Amino acid sequence: MKILAAEDNPISQTMLRSMLTKWGYQVVTAGDGDEAWRILQCADAPRMAILDWMMPGQDGVEVCRRLRAAGQESYTYVLLLTARSDAQDLVEAIDAGADDYLTKPFNSSELRARLRAGRRIVDLQEQLLEAQAALRERATHDGLTGLLNRSAIMEILRQELARAAREHQPFSILMADLDHFKEVNDVYGHLAGDEVLREAARRMKSSIRCYDSIGRYGGEEFLVVLPGCDAVEAWLLGERMREAICSELIRVNGVPYPISCSVGCATQPTAVGYDADALIRLADAALYGAKHSGRNRTEAAREEAAGHTAEKSVRAWERSPTTSG
Repeated sequence: MKILAAEDNPISQTMLRSMLTKWGYQVVTAGDGDEAWRILQCADAPRMAILDWMMPGQDGVEVCRRLRAAGQESYTYVLLLTARSDAQDLVEAIDAGADDYLTKPFNSSELRARLRAGRRIVDLQEQLLEAQAALRERATHDGLTGLLNRSAIMEILRQELARAAREHQPFSILMADLDHFKEVNDVYGHLAGDEVLREAARRMKSSIRCYDSIGRYGGEEFLVVLPGCDAVEAWLLGERMREAICSELIRVNGVPYPISCSVGCATQPTAVGYDADALIRLADAALYGAKHSGRNRTEAAREEAAGHTAEKSVRAWERSPTTSG
């Protein structure tokens, strides 16, 4: 583990470095408080620090106080070295955010023991951060496909829609639905259907731009948020995503199986804005139009009343003699 040793006395610094290296630490040294503070601000800053109280520039207590005020997510364990033994001074150090202290001259075995305790604290905090990250992942991502879940993609849609309106930028979305997906589940089983969904999600994600967002909207339906994208660009991206799905057979239980998707595009008008629900209704209307026109195609929404357009398309699609999905 990397550790910072901030000590202005060259002899003491050399001795400290030698001990820490012998104990297996990767040592970074600083000769004054200002240098120690700069090191602790780096992206790969040490997670443990030994600070001498009295140093040129900022003293150890001030460095510790600024470190805690910064509120960094990754915790830095701080041990202060001081010649002071007055109780009020030690209270000041702890109040400033120091985790522990040793009075000079210190015993090397005691220092090693306290650093071991500090390392356990740092390791536990790292485990806590990993657990929090895992919880965030579960809360915002679909467990099957790994894409954003419905709540997360809808939140991104609302944020990007508001930003596009504020900055007067084009904005579009895609609604994609796998064609005849029910047949996969009926013929090969739901486990095979899950594999098709995972592979389709992977292909769709790889076909969009790095700053676009894609989420599983529900079942075999996916929502793609396209910031800075006008109607023509949205249609082209929809086609690229559709071709990525159908360009290669997906193996289902070892058998190559053709899969395709239908895509509906909707674009935020520059003159009048839609809310997120209205824009989704337009994309849904275009998607149902693509289904009704034969599937495996990309359709752009017309700027009609979203609810009426969607209702008309759904009714037409339901009357269609072709297989659902």
